[in-house]
Amino acid sequence: MWGRELFAGESLSFDGYRAPTHHPLWVLVGGMLSLFGVDGERLMVLVTLLSLVALLWGLYRFGAALFGPWAGLAGAVLAAFSFQFALYAVRGFVDVPFLALVVWAAALAVEGPARPADRSALGPMALLFLAGLLRPEAWVLSVLYWLWLGWRRWDLVLPAIAAPAFWVLVDLVITGDPLFSFTSTSELAEELRHEGGVAEVGKQYVSFLAATLRPPVLLLAVVGLVLALWRFGLRALVVPVALVVVGSLTFAVTGLAGLSILPRYLTVPAAALFAFAGYALVGFTELPAGDRWRRRWMVVAGVAALAGVVLAVVLAPSALRRVRGEVEFVRDSHDDLVALLAMPAVRRGLRCGPLTFPSDRLVPVARWLLDAPPRRVLARTAPGAGGPGALVYVTGEKAIERCGHAAGSPRRTNVPPRRAPDARAGRFLAYERCR
Repeated sequence: MWGRELFAGESLSFDGYRAPTHHPLWVLVGGMLSLFGVDGERLMVLVTLLSLVALLWGLYRFGAALFGPWAGLAGAVLAAFSFQFALYAVRGFVDVPFLALVVWAAALAVEGPARPADRSALGPMALLFLAGLLRPEAWVLSVLYWLWLGWRRWDLVLPAIAAPAFWVLVDLVITGDPLFSFTSTSELAEELRHEGGVAEVGKQYVSFLAATLRPPVLLLAVVGLVLALWRFGLRALVVPVALVVVGSLTFAVTGLAGLSILPRYLTVPAAALFAFAGYALVGFTELPAGDRWRRRWMVVAGVAALAGVVLAVVLAPSALRRVRGEVEFVRDSHDDLVALLAMPAVRRGLRCGPLTFPSDRLVPVARWLLDAPPRRVLARTAPGAGGPGALVYVTGEKAIERCGHAAGSPRRTNVPPRRAPDARAGRFLAYERCR
């Protein structure tokens, strides 16, 4: 929606009711895809799916540069079976292209000469700049990369701070507030009761990582991290360790600042941990043939791999059902909404007033499908949402949980009138109110 507004020369509605934080580069991508009309939303999902492929390729290059090709391949394969990454991609989340850029920057950083001072910073810094226009974690990584190469590299100061400067400039030009992204995110988290805090951060950190990597792979990653530090030392592993530490600290600071804490905020450390998990599994291939640890490592890794295969066979059907169920739910809900919005009763109601939903979850989707301005599609908790128009209600337990009683929305907003609906499509009901 913001991309379409941008390319149409309209005012960008960053300050809309319960609008999420914008990401400048993603808004630009959205604008380019909006040129394809309604199909632009499907193309955005295609972009994230292709980004997932790029991410897995980058993980292979990253792991191979650190621990050898077999470890790189193992880490990429383990990441390919992360259903969290798959769900992020099929749902079109910005985190997938962001992570692909960060991983490729890390891969290029470790593929260079042994001495950091001799490395070309152009490729990694350019990728981190783009990543910094998608998520702020890359800002810290850019500055740390500059310091790692040498703080006297004054030619890298501007590239290192370019992304946050550009983001602040966008906020200033569009909203008049250079810190709009931070303040609006904090206010929205408070309104939706998504505050973090010490207890919440500590409780969720391990559970979120385990959800992304799965507990057996997380255990492999910890073992791989210890083994790698023992064999190579911290100096040789500064890039992957920095990804783990910076990503973890960013997650903690975000929670302690009272902002939302979500599993996808730990994707950066998760990506690095996949590389360590690959090393734990097949790192023995880099040991000399006569090394006394090679055979022992091979035996332990073989047992772990066998146990992993057995566990995967047991758990894969339920995980696949979950992913398939999620994809089908999103697709069917989308098709139901498209059908509902085309019905005569809804169109008549729209001539009388705005289209309203029980929560803000479906507002941007409906605005996209109708090509409507902000005031024409509202959540019923938004100011000015009362009065005549077309009223949409949600049925079905999962749909109500996702779209009806979203965080902060009172249950009364999804209680339909006591009469037959004027239109119905799948899990959605609509009522025309023109008086």
